[in-house]
Amino acid sequence: MFKYIVKRIIISVIILIGVSFIVYSLVRMMPMNYVQIKYAPLIANGSVKQEDVDRFMALYGLDKGIVEGYFNWLGGVIQGDLGNSLKYGDPVGKVITDNMWISFAIALVATILQFLIAIPLGITSATHQYSVRDYTVTVFTMIGLSFPTFFFAAIVIRVFSVQLGWLPDAGLVDTSVDYAMNFSGQMAKLGDMAIHLIMPIGVSVILSIGGLMRYTRTNTLEVLNADYIRTARAKGLSEHTVIYKHAFRNTLIPLATLMAGILPGLFGGMMITEEVFAIEGIGRLAYKALVEGDIPFVMGYNMFLAILTIIGTLLSDIMYAIVDPRVKLTK
Repeated sequence: MFKYIVKRIIISVIILIGVSFIVYSLVRMMPMNYVQIKYAPLIANGSVKQEDVDRFMALYGLDKGIVEGYFNWLGGVIQGDLGNSLKYGDPVGKVITDNMWISFAIALVATILQFLIAIPLGITSATHQYSVRDYTVTVFTMIGLSFPTFFFAAIVIRVFSVQLGWLPDAGLVDTSVDYAMNFSGQMAKLGDMAIHLIMPIGVSVILSIGGLMRYTRTNTLEVLNADYIRTARAKGLSEHTVIYKHAFRNTLIPLATLMAGILPGLFGGMMITEEVFAIEGIGRLAYKALVEGDIPFVMGYNMFLAILTIIGTLLSDIMYAIVDPRVKLTK
């Protein structure tokens, strides 16, 4: 196990270097960079001269080629410096750590609800194959897989916020209310945040359970056709025991592979959802930085996600070996 982990870490470092170069190259090949976007209106009206823009380009290191600029960035990373965000004016690491926790809270709640809803629905769909229940679950699965986030979120906002007026349409708290710093005031603020997050979390859960339900249904159907399940039924065990004691435990084994995607999803934020609902999480900040060509922040954010993905993949492999003793991590 130890040798396997060390080998994976070495390979991961190589992968990270390759990914970072690809991301840096793509960002540098954008039609306009941060300086050009920021000063374009001032250049148009003559307030800023091209010489001033060139000076800012040199200041931000945007006057260099892609390869030279990348190695300058990589040299800073090796020294523990991700650079300063051009848009937000703070060190990239500080911007990420200060703003990822609201995204983490939203994603954590959404992920827990996703598993609590999708796995039981997938199992009941498999155990009632070709029934009305199965077709109903399949319809909801297709809806979740088909609707774009921004489209479904817009429908939810129109129905529950604009037409019915039940829920706020954006933000984390009501900006018109000044909450006291005492316990009751902060509890009221927390309750207001919970109300504001109902729609974002709901949209995320509804659009994400489809794939997990389908995955669970497929795995359960495979397990139910196994020989040991037929043997358990032949021994006279109740259907509930067969499903939830024998089949369910083996259905969960392939789900361990989902660990690879959960970790970056928890900390990386939901970019489109946060943008639609105007939530200042790390996903929305990354979207704004990308639009304005903030190379240091975009690089730091993508490396943050890449590292989380690699850690998640490693944990997924380890978890798979734990839940299924037949799997040996020897290579």
